[in-house]
Amino acid sequence: MKVLGITGGIGSGKSEVLRMLGEKDGVVILEADRLAHELMTPGHTAYRRIVENFGREILAEDGSIDRGKMGQLVFRDPERLEQLNRIVHPAVKKSIRGRIRRNAKKGTAVYVIEAALLIQDGYRTICDEIWYVHTDPEVRIRRLLSSRGGNREKWEAVLANQPKDSFFVEHSDRVLENSRTVSELQKDLDLQYIRLLNS
Repeated sequence: MKVLGITGGIGSGKSEVLRMLGEKDGVVILEADRLAHELMTPGHTAYRRIVENFGREILAEDGSIDRGKMGQLVFRDPERLEQLNRIVHPAVKKSIRGRIRRNAKKGTAVYVIEAALLIQDGYRTICDEIWYVHTDPEVRIRRLLSSRGGNREKWEAVLANQPKDSFFVEHSDRVLENSRTVSELQKDLDLQYIRLLNS
């Protein structure tokens, strides 16, 4: 079984890449953000540790973590954000390692992990290959305006705060170009996928 990491900046089209990969036989896809949200629900160790560290004032009436309250608490305080990340990120990685082992036993062909911070969070040690979804900034902004609204200035500021293309390219094995048409992306992905299976 191959373990494939997919990363890229906001608006790059990672979701489209995952959709294409998901149509292939024997592919299992995991989105790290969704797993993180799952591990922050009652019954999980990460949930218990978050409540222990941040207090019950971050909880909604039903006992779940109120993401709005949590966000207000950590995003204006870098130390608190780091504290949260020290709880969540290792829990996510541990869960992913377990899922990889189980899928390898089941005969999965390719296990795909998508995460915006795949490189920064040290997934190189887990993945056989990392693919970077590259999209021109102007295309990304147009997509974000169309899908999420807001204004150009907002998305330009968001993009400016993300790592540069050169960082992703340096730390990735392959680059998928997603500035053109969907059919061109599909051709590129199919070619890279065959190379992955044969590597």
